[in-house]
Amino acid sequence: MISLPLVYTILALIAYTTSFWYLFMHLMSKHAPNHWFIGMVLGLGLLLHAAVLYNNMVTPQGINYDVFNLMSFTSGLMLLLSVLFSTYRPVIALNLLGIPVAALGLILGFAFSVPRQFIEVHSLGSDIHIILSLSAYAVLLMATIQAVLMWQQNRELKKKQKTRIWVNLLPPFQVMESLLFDMLMTGFSLLTVALVFGFFTVENFFAQHLAHKTAFSIISWFVYGALLIGRYKFGWRGQKAIRFTIIGFFLLAVGFIGSKFILEMILHR
Repeated sequence: MISLPLVYTILALIAYTTSFWYLFMHLMSKHAPNHWFIGMVLGLGLLLHAAVLYNNMVTPQGINYDVFNLMSFTSGLMLLLSVLFSTYRPVIALNLLGIPVAALGLILGFAFSVPRQFIEVHSLGSDIHIILSLSAYAVLLMATIQAVLMWQQNRELKKKQKTRIWVNLLPPFQVMESLLFDMLMTGFSLLTVALVFGFFTVENFFAQHLAHKTAFSIISWFVYGALLIGRYKFGWRGQKAIRFTIIGFFLLAVGFIGSKFILEMILHR
């Protein structure tokens, strides 16, 4: 018997595939895509994605923070933010990256998440802290991808290559840079609130294996904060902004993703 989450997953993948090919074909033919159509189809896909996530994550025993559920949540949130950012900046082409990532995250979450395992009972405050943290990581991961794309784009501009793949595909460098700092400000704000929430809701950092995560998160917070201050006080941009962004996210990844993978997949804790 076909389950409802499977139906939702298939329908979400159809919505993602339809929007991807519609956007891809219009951009390749130099025709402006219909933003309303893209928004409605992706909105439907994201709603179905959220329904699958809700079924996998919300249980009577608590929220299932299985690593594959987190991948699905993060990828869906990244696509949602990509769609929102493209409503006020001319960066709709970046959804060509966000759509496959969300589709892959949805498949992994549906196929590999383990029910009734890795379930932890949290207070409401702790759950809010975790959701805020995941949201911050998703936005800052987007900023890191954006920084890598800008690095490639800047490399082609400086070398004055005849074949400019990234220069031709991506929006102008100034637009990409403005979007990067939009993402950084959003991610930094979420990370700030998440850290403050954590200090007030988490009782024992060491017993919950959170000390190293918190340390790396705080160091990363200082890196992002220094970049944002440098941007608005000293006009930091270009390669310096790219380097700070990548270093900041590397610290977050070491603190959160690395430790969770080791605890769950290797130590089975």
